Amino acid sequence: MTAELIRGTVVAEQIRGEIAAETARLRETRGVVPGLVTILVGEDPASQSYVSAKSRTARELGFHSVQHTLPASTSEAELLDLLARCNADPALHGILVQLPLPKQIDEQRVLGAIRPEKDVDAFHPVNVGKLLLGNPDVLPCTPAGIHELLLRSGTELDGAEVVVVGRSNIVGKPIAVMLAQKAPGANATVTLCHTRTRDLAAHTRRADVLIVAAGRPKAITAEMVKPGAVVIDVGVNRVGVTDKGKARLCGDVDFDAVREVASKITPVPGGVGPMTITMLMRNTLRAAQRAAG
Repeated sequence: MTAELIRGTVVAEQIRGEIAAETARLRETRGVVPGLVTILVGEDPASQSYVSAKSRTARELGFHSVQHTLPASTSEAELLDLLARCNADPALHGILVQLPLPKQIDEQRVLGAIRPEKDVDAFHPVNVGKLLLGNPDVLPCTPAGIHELLLRSGTELDGAEVVVVGRSNIVGKPIAVMLAQKAPGANATVTLCHTRTRDLAAHTRRADVLIVAAGRPKAITAEMVKPGAVVIDVGVNRVGVTDKGKARLCGDVDFDAVREVASKITPVPGGVGPMTITMLMRNTLRAAQRAAG
């Protein structure tokens, strides 16, 4: 058995088409254009690339896109002042501060200063609390992308055994909460594993759906996967350089081996990655729709 590929690039393109159509409709019927501001502090090359991709995608979808690039010496007070202006700007419906921030800036204070209704990353404590209560206004981007991949690939979640490897606030914890909710597209029995889990393989071998965000290349081997499981690989690890000088990437799953055991699997790259920015755009659109009433 060779697993079917769940191609995030294809699903992301479908959803971006839906977002573009809804954006045009919102502009035509209500005169509202979704507005996204991205804020980058410092000159980290990876962060610059991420922010540029987000801004470019926003423009391609017909959004109003604003980008602020601040020097690494920016003070916390200066960043908070910029956030206050963005919070007050009715043309901006989504605010994204690219992480990590320089050491002189308190990350949690900055994220807490974004108005919850403009927090399109879903990092604000209010939005985290609403997610836990099962009444979210906005879903965190990578978990929302994982959920869409599961739903659109026809994966049965109701009553399924789901194992999540990794307990980060960005991926592991929120996707575990989302899939455990008493709601359509959820109702799973979820086990959350991490670095202190005593026998990881004993848990992963029970999983109908295995979601891996471990942060270690090829941490999940074929022997750790239940035959016929659906495997979502969130990891992106640089493990060398190609002949053309580009970074060679692999996930947290031993893809070639696990593909012979699983029923469905996401590739790296081209799996979960393309979904994250797409969900950010959908969150911005939803924020604009809520603002328009």
